[in-house]
Amino acid sequence: MIVRARNPEMRGDDQAEDAIVGTVLREVRPAASTQILSSAELAKEGEELASQAHIPIVTTPMAMPLTKKEETSGMLIKAAAPVFDENHSLTGILYGAKLLNRDYEIVDKIKNTVYHDEQYKGVDIGTATIFQGDLRISTNVRDREGGRAIGTRVSREVYERVVLEGKPWFGRAFVVNDWYITAYEPIRDVTGSIVGILYVGVLEKKYADMKKSTMWLFLSVTLAGMAIAIVVSYLLATGIAKPLKRLVAATRQIAAGALDHEVESEAKDEIGELARAFNSMVSSIRERDERLREQAELQVMKAEKLLYSNLMLEDMSADDPQRETLENIVKETDRCKSIVRGLLDFARQREPNPELGRVEETIESVLLLLEQHALFHNISVEKRFDDNLPMISFDKSQMQQVFMNIILNAAESMDGDGKIRIDVTLSVDGKQVLLSFTDTGHGIPKQNLEKLFEPFFTTKKPGEGTGLGLSISYGIVRKHGGTIEVSSEVGKGTTFTVSLPVGKESEDNQSA
Repeated sequence: MIVRARNPEMRGDDQAEDAIVGTVLREVRPAASTQILSSAELAKEGEELASQAHIPIVTTPMAMPLTKKEETSGMLIKAAAPVFDENHSLTGILYGAKLLNRDYEIVDKIKNTVYHDEQYKGVDIGTATIFQGDLRISTNVRDREGGRAIGTRVSREVYERVVLEGKPWFGRAFVVNDWYITAYEPIRDVTGSIVGILYVGVLEKKYADMKKSTMWLFLSVTLAGMAIAIVVSYLLATGIAKPLKRLVAATRQIAAGALDHEVESEAKDEIGELARAFNSMVSSIRERDERLREQAELQVMKAEKLLYSNLMLEDMSADDPQRETLENIVKETDRCKSIVRGLLDFARQREPNPELGRVEETIESVLLLLEQHALFHNISVEKRFDDNLPMISFDKSQMQQVFMNIILNAAESMDGDGKIRIDVTLSVDGKQVLLSFTDTGHGIPKQNLEKLFEPFFTTKKPGEGTGLGLSISYGIVRKHGGTIEVSSEVGKGTTFTVSLPVGKESEDNQSA
């Protein structure tokens, strides 16, 4: 060192170990960077610089633990450039530096340029700080007394992120006295080592108050809207309730039998539409009531005629020329009764009422009922029942109807002359009782087999069947959890197979 502008008397010391000067010597080019100088090195440049760098450390919540009470070193922005002679040989180095400790030019320039000195409730909107390590050495953040918060420290969380990990930190942070939206960047020296932090922050309070004001405004508008909606709803409800009460009163009168009552409403809104639909419904009920009354009177007349026909037939002599005509009337009337009964059975199929029993006994009871039937005089019935058949759970009345339909159909298909074989066996797995009814009748054409269980399908001559017997039987078996199938060959005969499940209750009974 040959000369210092601030302290000319201090010369002759070696600056080769200085990082920035050393860079210029090695690379023979200008170099600039931040640098930390000790108090002794600063004193060489001038005692007032060492004094300016001295900062007492203020106890700061949430900062890293620290034992020392003051900072004596200083952070500088330093630049150095090589000096050449006329032969372009390096003859020396010229350097200059600016001490940042307690120097506010840079941080205030940032605040003025970026935030335009804007304040909110007497507090600066924007702030900037230069940290040496974690210590504020230059800042426009204010302490509680209103002075610059020199000597306070950054929080441990920020220090570990920025200084120890070398990463930027962004987020909400409590800075001395207030919450700020902040950003922290590491400051590095010429070697790349982190020596400090640059901070900028925006006061959160302004935006929090704006958010709060917006929320209050939104809440006020919402409450006002709700109040208006309540008033409007009350008015609408009052307008709707009156015609609805009239509808309720009219409904009660109609329920009491006053079918000539109607609701008066000239409104063109939905309530008016409802009133008109109500009146239309009442009119339909009134018309239907009149038709039912007429039909009831007609049925009474028919019943009287049927009763009268039977009475006449009983009193009529066997050789009366009108007897055959009267017998046809009674016969056709009985056929109509049979058709109506079939329709009612089909429409009102009830749920089974199962109880434990032996299905072969039900077949025996059906055969006992049919043995005196004229169709069975020339028909033989062969029964093949397995020994030890289990008792199963079924509705005896419904299953009797199924067996009756199948056996009667078999007899009719043979024109009263042939053979019916009934087999009752247990399936191989023991879970089903299988009942097959085989006749030696005409058989059923293949195209009719798929339609056999459809309602109203029949191959009998017109007037001889309703086509409901097998359809009803199919429904009964399905409700028992079973199946009913048919196989047939024209000219050889037909086999109906009914499968009924052996339930757990039946298995337990067998085990017992």
